[in-house]
Amino acid sequence: MKALVTKSTGLWYEVQSGQERLVARLRGKFKLDDKKLTNPIAVGDFVEVEDNQQVEGEWVITKIYPRENYVLRESPRKKGHDHLIASNIDLGVLIVTLKKPRTSIGFIDRFLITLEAFRIPGVILFNKKDIYSAKDFDKYEELKKIYTEIGYQVFLCQFDKEVETEVQSLFQNRISLLSGHSGAGKSTLINQIIPNAKQEVSEISDFANKGVHTTTFAELFWLNDKSAIIDTPGIKELGLSEIEDEELSHYFPEMRQYLGECKFHNCLHENEPGCKIKEAVGESISVSRYESYLSILRTEDNRR
Repeated sequence: MKALVTKSTGLWYEVQSGQERLVARLRGKFKLDDKKLTNPIAVGDFVEVEDNQQVEGEWVITKIYPRENYVLRESPRKKGHDHLIASNIDLGVLIVTLKKPRTSIGFIDRFLITLEAFRIPGVILFNKKDIYSAKDFDKYEELKKIYTEIGYQVFLCQFDKEVETEVQSLFQNRISLLSGHSGAGKSTLINQIIPNAKQEVSEISDFANKGVHTTTFAELFWLNDKSAIIDTPGIKELGLSEIEDEELSHYFPEMRQYLGECKFHNCLHENEPGCKIKEAVGESISVSRYESYLSILRTEDNRR
């Protein structure tokens, strides 16, 4: 029968068919189908499962249905491999914190690019406004202006108090992917809007100013019959994959209007003369976004 993957542990998967929840394992041959993936199945996948006649209570995944879309990253442990984060999602939601821990502009941009590859809408939720200084609020307004002008929704929140009705409505009637650094507030947000999720929450380390991984595996939580959130383990770094250099500018919405107008048809918008994108930097293209573009193009780390 057809089932939805709701949790992945790497070896076993929790799947749901109607109201029935089952535990299944992957038939071995699938592990060899695509050697570039560290995990051939992700939360959000639709699969075919069958009862294992030889082992009571065990189900086996026999087929993976084609994906409408997916979000992946470069594997941090296996060079040359990719790791599926989630699939078949309608909205990507990134939780950003300006401190405890700090989310870099480079991380934000990398996440948005992974969504743009499939034209998945993106939302940015700035959390922990209760600890913002006047300087932090100025920074938030600056970033909000940058991202709203290029089409992304941006909100300022405090998840440990309450979740604004406007933010809660974002998750209705769709499957949403929730991402961000450890300690940014993903589990706190889920616990607020889905009380029986009971996600573990940890304190931020004062020594390193970083979060502790409390979500070990990706998991899907239902808000109602038509709405669900996929919670993912906190990501320290987000490496991009499946994007060629000449395609990168296509995933920056503010750059698309200039594509094809440069002097050279194969312009990478770096050092070439007559580049319309470079001419627009500081005006319709923000300096920080262009710096992110260059850092990705050069495969550099711009966690500033």
